[in-house]
Amino acid sequence: MRRRPESSSTAPDTSAKKSSGTSKTDEEAKLNHGVQIRTARRSGFTWLTLFAVIVYSSWAVYQYQYENLPVPLTAEQAGKRGFSEVAAMKHVKALTELGPHTIGSDAIELALQYVLAELENIKKTAHWEVDVEVDLFHVNVGATRLDSGMFVDRTIIYSDLDHIVLRMLPKYAPEARENAILVSSHIDTVFSTEGAGDCSSCVSVMLELARGISQWAHGFKNAVVFLFNTGEEEGLSGAHSFITQHPWSTTIRMAIDLEAMGIGGKSAIFQAGPHPLAVETFASVAKYPSGNIIFQDIFSSGVIKSATDFQVYREVAGLSGLDFVYADHGAVYHTKNDKLKLLKSGSLQHLGENMLAFLLQISTTSHLSKANATVDDIQTSHDTAVYYDILGQYMVIYRQRFANMLHSSVILQSLLIWTTSLLMGGSTAAVSLAFSCLSNILMWIFSISFSVLAAFILPLISSSPLPYLSIPWLVLGLFAAPAFLGALTGQHLGYLVLKRYLSNVYAKRKQLSPAIQADLIKLETERWLFKAGSLQWLVLLVIGTYYKIGSSYLALVWLVPPAFAYGLLEATLTPGRLPKPLKLATLWMGLAIPILVSAGQVIKLTTVIIGLSVRFIRHPGGTPEWLPSVGLSLFIAVVICLTLVYLLSYIHLSGAKTSIVLSTCILFALSLAVVFSGIIPPFTEETARAVNLVHVVDTTGGFGEKPNSYISLFSFTPGKFTKEVEEIKEGFACGRHNAIDYVTFSVKYGCLTYDGTEEGWDESNIPTLDVVKDINGDKRITQVKIDTKRSIRWFLAINTEEIEDFTFNVGLEELVAADGKRSIDGWHTIQASGGKNAPTKFELTLFWLQNSTRRSDKMVQSEQRPLLRIRTDLPGVVTPKVETVLQKLPPWYSLFGKSTSPHTLSFLSSLPIDF
Repeated sequence: MRRRPESSSTAPDTSAKKSSGTSKTDEEAKLNHGVQIRTARRSGFTWLTLFAVIVYSSWAVYQYQYENLPVPLTAEQAGKRGFSEVAAMKHVKALTELGPHTIGSDAIELALQYVLAELENIKKTAHWEVDVEVDLFHVNVGATRLDSGMFVDRTIIYSDLDHIVLRMLPKYAPEARENAILVSSHIDTVFSTEGAGDCSSCVSVMLELARGISQWAHGFKNAVVFLFNTGEEEGLSGAHSFITQHPWSTTIRMAIDLEAMGIGGKSAIFQAGPHPLAVETFASVAKYPSGNIIFQDIFSSGVIKSATDFQVYREVAGLSGLDFVYADHGAVYHTKNDKLKLLKSGSLQHLGENMLAFLLQISTTSHLSKANATVDDIQTSHDTAVYYDILGQYMVIYRQRFANMLHSSVILQSLLIWTTSLLMGGSTAAVSLAFSCLSNILMWIFSISFSVLAAFILPLISSSPLPYLSIPWLVLGLFAAPAFLGALTGQHLGYLVLKRYLSNVYAKRKQLSPAIQADLIKLETERWLFKAGSLQWLVLLVIGTYYKIGSSYLALVWLVPPAFAYGLLEATLTPGRLPKPLKLATLWMGLAIPILVSAGQVIKLTTVIIGLSVRFIRHPGGTPEWLPSVGLSLFIAVVICLTLVYLLSYIHLSGAKTSIVLSTCILFALSLAVVFSGIIPPFTEETARAVNLVHVVDTTGGFGEKPNSYISLFSFTPGKFTKEVEEIKEGFACGRHNAIDYVTFSVKYGCLTYDGTEEGWDESNIPTLDVVKDINGDKRITQVKIDTKRSIRWFLAINTEEIEDFTFNVGLEELVAADGKRSIDGWHTIQASGGKNAPTKFELTLFWLQNSTRRSDKMVQSEQRPLLRIRTDLPGVVTPKVETVLQKLPPWYSLFGKSTSPHTLSFLSSLPIDF
């Protein structure tokens, strides 16, 4: 019997053809005993076009998904029952014109009066069948201690706070008041900004929503409660005081929080759940749905050191709901640039229309009580939701149970296919798979190494370690280019190793000529690299499914479409068939859905990370300057390795490798040249460096017995002050020797000046820590009286290496009981703030550890940590020296405020262990 010659996957033909789905591909037919091999010669023009299309598609997805905002409506266009951004913007303008409105300031009182007046007007114009109640809620004093997040190591005390609460329900359905939806945001700002984004925009949306809801609520089955709270910026105090002290709080069944960590853009769901009712309802009715569980997973992991009122509603009250956030222009957060002119047109309309549709739907449901199931019960049942939007037009949402089943099904099918493939291919397939995995490992190593190396170079050639802040797209050349080059280099090394192994295998096949063997080896190597890309996504899907990570849907999206495209256009179960070049159609088909689903999210996440770099450092000078750039470069390298692994496998047989490498190197070199030349400044007036300028009066004893007064300049943005200090010329000396302990953080690099610092403060404002009783018995107990003098904002750190527990009293009222406290680095912090009439005298009772020692050796005493440390701030006080320096700061500098940072005048004091 005559043996049939082996054939390639295409019919033998001496005429030249173009492979299906391949553009600009040169095919070379080689015949040897009836065997035809086609090799791909993809030109440089083909690759240039391919890259351009992918980059443009990704950019177009991002633009449509995050930059495409609705047209603002006037009050006439919206009507009595609609939402008008034009009307809401009037509220933003009125609130920002008040300037910074911190708690305890005159401005916050004016802001409260404005909101109260607007709500009274809404009450007057509401539908006659709608019952509108407005309550000005005053909180005398309270305390909270959260179990997670950035406040886990501290007790937060608040006093003399005012909130405004509005409730709407049908006048003839009083039972609706027993089930209410809470919509909440905060009126107060930090001291450094007028707060157009954070969160006057949120308050304004709520005011306009309340106006619209007042015309609809007569048909509701549930009440709607709007909470305009104060104290959020000082430790989520407003939300906690409402939940624990207001009589309406017991009727709340769902909480919606509006927040901002930037200014404007699309307000997206930042956190949802744990019960999925809220997010499922939102997804079904929102006109412009925006939200992604990726951001929720990142936030809950603790990578982002921040907190919102939603944590209080979820953790303290056990409520489910939604947390919305504005995240555009993250670099302006809590700086002077959080101002009205940067608020994008359409931002309020986007949130307002989404929220109005959601509230109209959820307020008529009969299942609201189900959303009030305990957090632990829901998380234990794994009934949370996985959600993400597509192009801001449609939201995909399904339960975690379904996600587990779907992912497990895909994993099992993938493993079955891989097992079958390996069994059919024998040991050669197994070894080839191992070498293709090695190629992926080398790709990761080289990509991360090249990108991180570029991050290390930046501080050496730039005046700032973050030269890309003002022009974020510089990261494409600075980090993406070396990451891509490294990924290509690493995978190509793996390609060469795999090709060598396959050469040894094919060398044993005598029926094929060396020339044909060489082509077959290249084609088979290319295919193994492509399949290895799907394998790394399979591994991520397995890990994500095991740990029930909602974001693992990305692994599903990047695994299934490319695998399907490969199976449809490339794969064969016939062992006798020889490999052929991968079709470009396979790449297009495989990447279309992943780009559509994830390109916008990746770009958005990158911009958020860049914005966070402005306030990256927790302890100024305590973190290497290169760390933020290294973190960003690492993220970009990971994205490159995960998303371009399929594309890279096509390049090795291309004739465009040299041009691709050269173009990438040119892009990187040009970006470095731009940074080195200083053509593009790292900071601008609208993207400012976050700094703090504090007049410090120090009585901790480290500088002598008398109070020591100096001006401290430091920054939560990486970088030195050398050039700026020379221009200011106010006697500043910068360095690491100027370390200052601000109780809530330490400044390990900063600038100090002692010139002209004796004015603007008085010794009568120095806080006192007086021991009134010290009992040494079976259990040592010490009572300390604290007097913060004029300060209504202060921070007290308790040494938990000596103190086991404590109680804290205001007058005769015990605010904090001895119930065990958490600590970090041996300290538990009490953080206090309040209104103008907040108390300033307290009593602290300390319970010592049994093994605590009271040593008297002078040298040992000098090395001991103090028993107590305190910092008091005088909000709104600017001393003459600080005023002078502020006027000389560059325009690209901005004061930065947060719940733990000092204001412009602070007092430091302490109580030693051996008092």
